[in-house]
Parts: sequence; structure tokens; C-alpha cells
Amino acid sequence: MNQTDTSPITLYDGPVESMLNSPLGTLPTVTRLYGRVWTGGPQVVVRYYEAHVPDEEPIPICAVARLARGQLKKKPESKPGTALLEFSSAGLYLVNAFR
Repeated sequence: MNQTDTSPITLYDGPVESMLNSPLGTLPTVTRLYGRVWTGGPQVVVRYYEAHVPDEEPIPICAVARLARGQLKKKPESKPGTALLEFSSAGLYLVNAFR
């Protein structure tokens, strides 16, 4: 959330808070997403476990961040435990389970 419209962005292994850029089903754009980031491979993995609409109870979800053409691929200058990414936004895909 604190790196919106920034390029490049820096992600660290661990918890992440994001916000929807557009509605997702019944979730409005003000919905915050909570999950975890892993930076160990050539691409960043972001999994979301909870959606929170203001003034409502949190909703458990199972979702992943994805972009086409390797856009969650880390920049070569990324250091261990971090990932530099070109873009501050990604697509959100609801999934049945994490693999």
C-alpha cells in the first residue's frame, strides 16, 4: 500500500498489505488484502489470505498476484530477501487452493 504508483518497488519476504485498484466481485476498491510475499526464486510469489472491507468483518480468501510475461520477475539488482519489481500493481486471481 505504501508503494502505490512507484517504480521500481521493493518487496521483502513476509507479510504484505495491498489494496484493490478496481472492484473484485462484491469487494469494492477500498478493500485491503493481507497475505505473504516470498522472494526466494526468480519471480516473486504473493498469496493473499484475507480481504478486509472497512467497517466489515475480514473475509478469508485464497488469491494470488500475477502478471503476464514475467512481470513479477525480480530485477537483477535485487538482493537476497528482497525483490525489486518494475510495477506496483498486479492482477489478483482467486484460486481454490495454493500449490
